[in-house]
Amino acid sequence: MSIFTRIINGEISCHRLLENDLVIAFLDIHPLAFGHALVVPKEAKVHLHELSPQSAAAVGAALVRVAAAIVAETGATAYNILQNNGARAHQEVMHVHFHVIPKYEDGLGLEIEWRAGSIDHAAAAALATKISARV
Repeated sequence: MSIFTRIINGEISCHRLLENDLVIAFLDIHPLAFGHALVVPKEAKVHLHELSPQSAAAVGAALVRVAAAIVAETGATAYNILQNNGARAHQEVMHVHFHVIPKYEDGLGLEIEWRAGSIDHAAAAALATKISARV
């Protein structure tokens, strides 16, 4: 059982921002910046692609509401939405969750190093054909 399941079940307290039948949102106890929040589906799945369409839609709606409220209440000038899938992608709690991380003029918040490569158009076309057949 993940720490998020224990929060959902009321076994661990949190600074709750939003809750409904499908989603809970609360402040992160190890924030990267003031107002850093987590949006968590109540459906206990490890990877985003495992969520039901209902849970995924509820998370999307909650993200919009939570992000807007954080910006309004903190004065953040920007924010990141971060979601990791699997340990290799830096997921530490094996329960789907999204971080809403405010960015401020002082630079606090998420730091990202983006190491972009170059596209191989032939390989990309083949991959796009295969993926689109599954969507």
